Amino acid sequence: MKKILAILLISIALLVFGADLVWAQLCESCSPEGATTDSLTCRGGKWRGCPAPSPTSITICNPLQACDFTELINNIIGFIFTIAVTLAPLMIIIGAFYILTAGASPQRVEAGKNIILYTLIGFTVILLSRALVYTIQNILLG
Repeated sequence: MKKILAILLISIALLVFGADLVWAQLCESCSPEGATTDSLTCRGGKWRGCPAPSPTSITICNPLQACDFTELINNIIGFIFTIAVTLAPLMIIIGAFYILTAGASPQRVEAGKNIILYTLIGFTVILLSRALVYTIQNILLG
């Protein structure tokens, strides 16, 4: 049962985030003059996406799409938040399934309650941590 659940969760995660993984490899090039209509350049002239291709060199795109550490942290927080928002309802449904199919097994009911409880605690921690990071950023960066 645990193997099936793990395979199901991995499959759902790949379905939800698989398009982003493939999309990260696709790049549009822009002219070196800095055509910023699609936000491919950052402050200071750094490239967010792909620099203009050169016939004598290999062009490697920026898969992180971040120009500085603050933006990288915001991207990571957003990714973790997206995973949490996707998995929290799924885990609550799985916990409810455990409770509904428990029959006369108090261990299974307790397992379902624990899944729901720990899911809610984890989601609350992720929400509070995101709020805390943004609050600290606003205090430090103005």
